[in-house]
Amino acid sequence: MNRFKTSKFKNTTPKIAKKDEWINNVRAGSFACQGNHIKASSKLVAFNTEQAGGGMLGLSSVQPGSDGQRAVTQISCHSDLVTDMDFSPFDESLLATCSVDETVKLWRLCDLAQEQSSSPELTLRSGQGRLELVLFHPTSSGLLAVGTTKSAQIWDTNCQEAPLAVLEQHGDQVQSLGWKLDGSLLASSCKDKMIRVFDPRAQLAPVQSAKSLQSNKDSRILWTKDDFLLTTGFDTMRSREVRLWDSRKLSSSLSSVSLGTSSGTLIPLFDEDTGLLLLAGMGNTGIDCFEVSSSEPFLSQVSHCLTDTSTKGIALVPKLALDVMSCEVVRVLQLTDSCIVPISYQVPRKNSGHEFHDDLYPDTVGTTPAMSAEEWWKGGNKQVERVSLHPDKRPKQKAAPAKQTPAKKEVASGGSKEDQARDCSTSSSPLSTPSSSAAPSRSPSSTSGLSSGFVPSPSPSQSAKAFQNLMGPTSKFRHIQGTVMHRDTHITNIRGLNLTTPGECDGFCVNRQRVAVPLAIAGGQIAVFERSQPGKLPDTALPTIQNSVNVADFAWDPFDTHRLAVAGDDAKIRVWQVPEGGLKETLTEPKIIMQGHTEKIYSIKFHPLASGVLVSSSYDLTVRLWNLETGKQVKVLDGHQDQVFGMAWSPDGKLLATVCKDGKVRIYDPRKSTSPLQEGPGPEGHRGARVVWVCDGKYLLVSGFDSRSERGLYLYSASSLSSGAVSSVPVNVSPSTLIPYYDPDTSVVILTGKGDTRVYIYEIFPEDPYFIECSSFNSPEPHKGLAFLPKTECNVRDVEVAVGLMLTKTTIEPVAFKVPRVKKEFFQDDVYSDTAVWWEPALTGSAWLSGSNGLHKKISLKPKDMTPVSEAPKEAPVRKYLPSSVYLEEKTDEQKKDELLNAMVAKLGNMDDPLPQESFEGVDEDEWDD
Repeated sequence: MNRFKTSKFKNTTPKIAKKDEWINNVRAGSFACQGNHIKASSKLVAFNTEQAGGGMLGLSSVQPGSDGQRAVTQISCHSDLVTDMDFSPFDESLLATCSVDETVKLWRLCDLAQEQSSSPELTLRSGQGRLELVLFHPTSSGLLAVGTTKSAQIWDTNCQEAPLAVLEQHGDQVQSLGWKLDGSLLASSCKDKMIRVFDPRAQLAPVQSAKSLQSNKDSRILWTKDDFLLTTGFDTMRSREVRLWDSRKLSSSLSSVSLGTSSGTLIPLFDEDTGLLLLAGMGNTGIDCFEVSSSEPFLSQVSHCLTDTSTKGIALVPKLALDVMSCEVVRVLQLTDSCIVPISYQVPRKNSGHEFHDDLYPDTVGTTPAMSAEEWWKGGNKQVERVSLHPDKRPKQKAAPAKQTPAKKEVASGGSKEDQARDCSTSSSPLSTPSSSAAPSRSPSSTSGLSSGFVPSPSPSQSAKAFQNLMGPTSKFRHIQGTVMHRDTHITNIRGLNLTTPGECDGFCVNRQRVAVPLAIAGGQIAVFERSQPGKLPDTALPTIQNSVNVADFAWDPFDTHRLAVAGDDAKIRVWQVPEGGLKETLTEPKIIMQGHTEKIYSIKFHPLASGVLVSSSYDLTVRLWNLETGKQVKVLDGHQDQVFGMAWSPDGKLLATVCKDGKVRIYDPRKSTSPLQEGPGPEGHRGARVVWVCDGKYLLVSGFDSRSERGLYLYSASSLSSGAVSSVPVNVSPSTLIPYYDPDTSVVILTGKGDTRVYIYEIFPEDPYFIECSSFNSPEPHKGLAFLPKTECNVRDVEVAVGLMLTKTTIEPVAFKVPRVKKEFFQDDVYSDTAVWWEPALTGSAWLSGSNGLHKKISLKPKDMTPVSEAPKEAPVRKYLPSSVYLEEKTDEQKKDELLNAMVAKLGNMDDPLPQESFEGVDEDEWDD
């Protein structure tokens, strides 16, 4: 007999919630990533938003509050687009996210009445570029599948240094991952049209694979019952289709269904208990429901739900959150542009609302993990214990306690680990998962971690550190936004750009008035463009500076916008004077030629305070100081055993720091000694490095490579180089050296490499945590360099904190970095401190060489017609959220009915009460007019 005809779910009916039950104030973005854009636990729902470049997530509650409303808040998760997210099946408050910023982060979320922590509980770095997918294991705690661009990784969060397994590379982009329901296998669909099935514990190569998909356009994959795989995608005619496969034989599908032509990705959701499959197309207004069976017809349509608005993503609400007394068997949350719409699928039954229909609700998967990640990796195949959905039999969940003060926290730490784990605001264990009474928490000595399998309980000092991190520094620049300015400000049609400048060269250099760009023309030619003359350059030849030899590095004099120093392959430094108004004819004779090095020069740097002082490094392993007033060499610094990667003057101009290929970071006092004042271990990699002074000259920031050629940032105390880096942060894997620009006013460092598309931004602190990552900026195409202008070029009315020029193959484009602020009519004096006038010398080169020192004068950036925001009128605080007691209070249906009746009676009034007009006294007879 056909299973569909006898199915108890054949009449399942979708019911769209009333508009007053929708989650509003949602700003969903449109992002190019493989995730579903929305996920739900029994308590919370998380979704992508368009804010901060997609690096923020929205949060709301699955169940409405006592007023019928759901509050919406946001959490800043990543410095770039959040590509996917997943709630732990064993902890309704534990959320995993992954991002374009190449990290996976785990977040301990609180009730919406409490403030969410800005720090993740755990960060994993894959080292394989952009991450697209993250998926918790269905039976084991602390186990994640992470999808990179062309591979999948298996992570045990107890082992944060490296993944358990990196599966074999796919032929193209991985589009979807899916765990088998028993957790034994992992399936993937790929842009190369292949379906792959992996047994990660047995081998890194797939155990089954076939080129079975019809199109390379967006596909999705998931497991159903009985070893069946289900894929969604497109056929050769670009029509959306659903296919069911036997995972043991992927050469041909068991069944397929076509759902018409549309460009939107088809997202599948499967409910194991009912066998119902929900399908929604991105950008479409319909949700289809099918029943999946293990025999023909395999896929049988149950319903089609037409929604009011187009879909941005859909998520299933876990079974334990359903209204079983109303015969609700599935609930879907539809993400749209401005709201989240709950859609309930109910089976029509008599006595619905008064009787539990156990034939509709088999025991469902519980919330206690069957084993730890370590047990699974060693071959365990235990299954999660199932629980009843009957209201009288389901496990009771304890409400999270209200946020406590630090004084009370000490008392709480003496309670049970289970109680501590439930208090997300005061938990001493970063990733502890609440356990049921059947599986109490275990101590780190008896297992590899707590019952969650994430990390063992930290020591008291670690707890204190965690609390310090929670309450420690936060960055006002975290959501900084980079924006390419209007095309009218661009210089376009640059022809013959030299794309092969040495790694020690920044690629091009700028000052307030002009830009110098190297050209791939014989004779080491440099073009000079006036910033006051943007637009398209003529196709004809332009006047240039001809150096007659290949250019190694070049730099503008910070105190003379017309003077350009150029280092060549012939070990000479040429100093050129650009005429007023820019180049009108080709220059062939420099003003000064300085010679002293015996081999090719690496790089040159002007002194930041003294006019006419220049430093250079060379293949002859020396660093030399030059006085441009005399055109002579004045000092030769030694001590380097290999190539000098980078040099930097201290902010006060007294010291010079270098980073070298011999693995050392050195500090010199050039006027006192030719030998290093200090030296210490630098980055282990030998591909390149840069150095810059930060935090008022107290620290050195070095960008370089580790032993695995991964780019990273290293912070050194300038008073103790021999102690090594006090802190470091990995960035990503890329061949180009990160070139840093440091703003001493904000302590923000902006970094990018030649050929990169991404600009990284960090705020640097002189104490723990040292680095706070801010939102990054992505250029539409690889850039060849990024150079910055003086602070006076920033538009403070638009809260610009840095303005740079970005060099591409054919253009120079200004990029403004802004801090989002609401009260832009006020001068943001917390962002803009007085800035140094570093474009004016503090003393002459001769005076500095003779031992004198100086400091730049400072100016305020505040316009005369703006009031500082610190002096703005104070506004009365507005409570954003309802008190936690509203969310934590649970009421029975009878209590709700009584409250509703009482409210209606109070509104209508008591019929026995006298009417208001009966108390009126009227007027006296003599008051009537005759």
